[in-house]
Amino acid sequence: MVLYEVLRLYTPLTALQRQTYKPMELGGVRYPAGVMLMLPLLCIHHDKDVWGPDASEFRPQRFAEGVSRASRDAPAFFPFGWGPRTCIGQSFALLEAKMGLSMILQRFAFELSPAYTHAPFAHGMLQPEHGAQVMLRRLP
Repeated sequence: MVLYEVLRLYTPLTALQRQTYKPMELGGVRYPAGVMLMLPLLCIHHDKDVWGPDASEFRPQRFAEGVSRASRDAPAFFPFGWGPRTCIGQSFALLEAKMGLSMILQRFAFELSPAYTHAPFAHGMLQPEHGAQVMLRRLP
């Protein structure tokens, strides 16, 4: 749940692009072949109409009943893309993150540095503008 909420609030890719390969209609708008469509992941993952009034808050329990029930619109969560072009490394990335975090959290406690300033910055990928200063303390 925590990992999914982190991916929702701080999705690595801020947008996805898709090109129409044939004429199509989407949301009542007709598009010819060759049109580039932009899916603004960062906006969708923070949309209060989709995620509720607390969309900007870190609330992992929204994923307690699974990804498909976390939002008012089931396909609103897609940090790795969607459909046939979903990231091929999605399962591996999630497994690696879970294993890595569990190994680190068994040995260390994290605390944000007093110098830390929360400033997500979109520069191709979402990243902390001033870095992520954390202090690690080895657990006994």
